[in-house]
Amino acid sequence: MTFARTLTRTTRTALIAGLLASCGAASIQHNLEPVREGHGYQAQYRALDLIDGDHPPVLRSTAINAERCLAPHGGTRRSTSIPRALQGQRLSRDDLLDVRIAGDDTFEGRYTVAQDGTVHLPFLPRVQAQGRSVHSVQAAIGQALIQEGFYTEVPRISVRVTDYAAVQAAVSGAVFEPRGITIGGASGDDIDAARQEALGASSTNRTLSAALRSAGGVRPDADLSAVHLTRAGIVHVLDLRAMAEGNATNDVVILADDQIEVPSLGCFQDALMRPSTISPPGISLYLSNLTVPAVGNASSGIGREVRQVPYGTRYMQAVVNSNCVGGTRATSAARSAVLFTRNPMTGISAVIERDIETLLHRADRDDYDPYLLPGDAVACYDSAVTNVTDIAAALGVVLGLRSLID
Repeated sequence: MTFARTLTRTTRTALIAGLLASCGAASIQHNLEPVREGHGYQAQYRALDLIDGDHPPVLRSTAINAERCLAPHGGTRRSTSIPRALQGQRLSRDDLLDVRIAGDDTFEGRYTVAQDGTVHLPFLPRVQAQGRSVHSVQAAIGQALIQEGFYTEVPRISVRVTDYAAVQAAVSGAVFEPRGITIGGASGDDIDAARQEALGASSTNRTLSAALRSAGGVRPDADLSAVHLTRAGIVHVLDLRAMAEGNATNDVVILADDQIEVPSLGCFQDALMRPSTISPPGISLYLSNLTVPAVGNASSGIGREVRQVPYGTRYMQAVVNSNCVGGTRATSAARSAVLFTRNPMTGISAVIERDIETLLHRADRDDYDPYLLPGDAVACYDSAVTNVTDIAAALGVVLGLRSLID
């Protein structure tokens, strides 16, 4: 019994010391990148400076971010033109064509563009279709009919697309998920039977903007003035800056084996942190606001899955979303929250802690309220009053154990 009492006293002393230590000030978060000095991926990560009473607060984060920008590869003058070789709807492998010749059913039928990019009609040499428009293929079939002696002049020919197939392409550079992608086409429950039976097809799901979204969307450091689209060994340079503002005039149809490369300006651009046809479709945000970790998310008041928030959401919006703000001021004030993020350019992680009440009361709060990126996580810490309450509860448990042992 004496040993048990001694062990209990030792354990109680260590527990009390540990609990009291938890009331102290939070330690400074250490990062490999100098985010506190404003040299992280976005200047909004930097440490909060004291407001000088003699000078009004000035918003500087956008300018700090812009200072690191390289010159746009495409220059400052914007262009909305599309290279002629990329204009219009172009055919690709596995596309389904309906071919008809007036008064002649010998060559009529539905044909699939073969893996070598050609269409093979009976008794005719293969006609190149990959990368060509329907009208160009139609003209080539007419010429083949004359060359093979079936006609002395071009007959009336109709070539229409009945289905645009899915294509595989590659996206690299300043996107959140650089990888090979598959876009376009339909399968399973997505097939519309009536549409499949109709003549004609739409390539809206097989566009450059759809390819960029499939690769996670463009990053805030992307140089949209000179996006490279390589097709059949030829590099085409596209200016997509207007597309980021909601203008999709430079959208082009993607073909199989196209390669898309988005260069980087080497800096965070606040103007790109808004929803567009080439931005991430949204952000999957990981949240935690628990004093004591729960067995599951259901008991924590957070959904089973991570929260989905719009692209362009800021840190404080996520803090509110995780129920870290508000409540009884006496016990809920002086909370802090931590942002876990990763520099998409370097792959290095960073941790940024903010005192919520301080940020709420600052006039220049936008300068220290970072934008959230895909994969970010936010965790909240309770106030000192709540910590003391938890300590008192823990001490009650310890005293209860002592009475049982005694």
